[in-house]
Amino acid sequence: MTVVSNEAPTTSTPVTVADPAPLGLAGFAMTTLALSFGNANLIKETGAITIVLGLATFYGGIAQLLAGMWEFRRGNTFGATAFSSFGAFWLSFWYINTHLTAASGDVHQAIGLYLLLWAIFTAFMTVAALRTSLAVLVVFVLLTLAFLFLAIGAFQNGTPAPDTMTKIGGWLGIATGVAAWYAAAATVINATHRRDVLPTLPR
Repeated sequence: MTVVSNEAPTTSTPVTVADPAPLGLAGFAMTTLALSFGNANLIKETGAITIVLGLATFYGGIAQLLAGMWEFRRGNTFGATAFSSFGAFWLSFWYINTHLTAASGDVHQAIGLYLLLWAIFTAFMTVAALRTSLAVLVVFVLLTLAFLFLAIGAFQNGTPAPDTMTKIGGWLGIATGVAAWYAAAATVINATHRRDVLPTLPR
């Protein structure tokens, strides 16, 4: 017995996923810049953290996490690990800052450890970044240093050193954000114009 199907024959059409790197880099860059201006003591308003937390939740967090998931779809292990991890970093940053209260007590050593662990993660991702582009490598080198100085500042909370260490970390964070924004701009502009308008110097 022959079964006749009325369904149209299906064809295998490759699914194209746009490059999510500019989204991930831009979300990371803007959120990092907003936080780092406070760490560098350039913005001293106590309410500024609300702006940072908004960016950390939606742009640095959710948007970057989505970029990481799309990198998995594209088969890019480095991009998937980087964007997913730093998206989760910003979401954890939001959670920590919204749940710390006076009852939490002194947590400067725990925060120092938190930042140091992220410095270690970023350091080994920097080794992987050696095979990407110079623009991305610069981002990871600067970010590793920023995490390290911020961790030292947190560990030394209550001594004369932390303000200096945190400020240095803030300035390094600003440099990181600028570098990440350049990498994001270069990726999206070059893709749109189909030529290297902004060089990223592939390695």
